[in-house]
Amino acid sequence: MVDGRPIGMFDSGFGGLSVARALIDLNPAEDLVYVGDTGRYPYGPRPLDEVRAFAVQISRWLVDEHDVKLVVVACNTASAAALGTLRRLLPVPVVGVIDPGARAAAKATRNRRVGVIGTVGTVASGAYQHAIAALPVPIELVCGACPGFVEFVERGETRSDQVTVLAERLLAPLRDAGIDTLLLGCTHYPFLARTIADVVGRDVVLVSSADETAFEVREVLARHGLGRAAPAPGDGGGACRFFSSGEVAWFREVGSRLFGEELGAVGAVSWPDPAPVEDEASAQADPGAASG
Repeated sequence: MVDGRPIGMFDSGFGGLSVARALIDLNPAEDLVYVGDTGRYPYGPRPLDEVRAFAVQISRWLVDEHDVKLVVVACNTASAAALGTLRRLLPVPVVGVIDPGARAAAKATRNRRVGVIGTVGTVASGAYQHAIAALPVPIELVCGACPGFVEFVERGETRSDQVTVLAERLLAPLRDAGIDTLLLGCTHYPFLARTIADVVGRDVVLVSSADETAFEVREVLARHGLGRAAPAPGDGGGACRFFSSGEVAWFREVGSRLFGEELGAVGAVSWPDPAPVEDEASAQADPGAASG
């Protein structure tokens, strides 16, 4: 079976572009529609029920307006807040960024001591702690919040002396804990991979949630018969369309620096205030309740 519909993807801003890059590199025939919700960026400080409502609103737009065949939640905060709800409400498969990275880190570790770094909100949500705890192999998890990393990435300072100093300070507790695997639990962090590797040491395996999510998407497409035929030699790959709910010129500037100049034109999209959405626990407690 071949399905020519695009893949939909969204993030609160720019970090999900690392997932988009990994996805199109791994699945070059696929079309992609990416939404950066920069008008409501960042998601991290917001209540999870608000983020859940945003995620449902954007995902439904991707399905209704662009007929996407799969939705990728390319945001750790939104994955933690809304993944179960989206899978319950949407008529297409949904892939998040948390579980693929957690599974890959568990496979990579040799001493079963794994570190995970993310934003303050992601670490505080406990999403990675729950994902690791659910795996069949016992893993000792060391978590570290890395405030400031996102801002350095968006300024294009991925190899500056200042970001190296910050990384040395923030990553010292994980390095001292004797981890042999480090999961980059924020979609911005792959852009800092070289700096992070220099700080933690080359013997520590870095696991990118962006790369692992792309592998998960490929597997889901194959399992559901949703893949698109590979392009013939000489033909171009799939088409990518980008949308921003905030300042389009800003998204274009930062996005081109992170994704590459082939990012191209950026469309504008605006949202009304979203309707509240029940969390998964409430829906399970009251199966007859409205789905939002």
